[in-house]
Amino acid sequence: MKFAVERLGVKVIVSDDPSVILSADKVLLPGVGSASSAMNNINQKLLVDTIQQITNPVLGICLGMQLMCQSSEEGNTTGLGIFNVDVVKFSKKVKVPQIGWNEISNLKTNLFKDVKEGSHIYMVHSFYAPLSNETIATSNYEVDYSAALQKDNFYGTQFHPEKSGVEGSKILQNFLNL
Repeated sequence: MKFAVERLGVKVIVSDDPSVILSADKVLLPGVGSASSAMNNINQKLLVDTIQQITNPVLGICLGMQLMCQSSEEGNTTGLGIFNVDVVKFSKKVKVPQIGWNEISNLKTNLFKDVKEGSHIYMVHSFYAPLSNETIATSNYEVDYSAALQKDNFYGTQFHPEKSGVEGSKILQNFLNL
């Protein structure tokens, strides 16, 4: 993620220091791994309150978006409680994780400025956020689900914009322009 943002001409500082996080113009919350271990890491670093207090734009990516939800079935994990939705696992009827290119639609907010309906983005996930009032983009894999969420200054994408080619770069640039 760091290199994708730097390719857009923005200096990136990686930090778990609350004062650095709270003073940042933009904050990225990437996520790789499991919800329970990621939340344990956030809790151990005493960052829950810090993240919840951020007033500048925040973008959670993949697991980062899921962590901003109320909870996740993955490890019965309590999330950051920013988005009012609980993350659930795809049924056993489909292959998980979902890996590969998928369409996004119902695009809302400036995060998707100049991004075409039906654009293909890159997904890797076994869990998803169901549709909610905070859904700003949808996708489908067995069911329609939230490909992106937004509440106040908090945004989340289930997909990886940094791996999603031109459209992903537009989404990252749009976030940087918020």
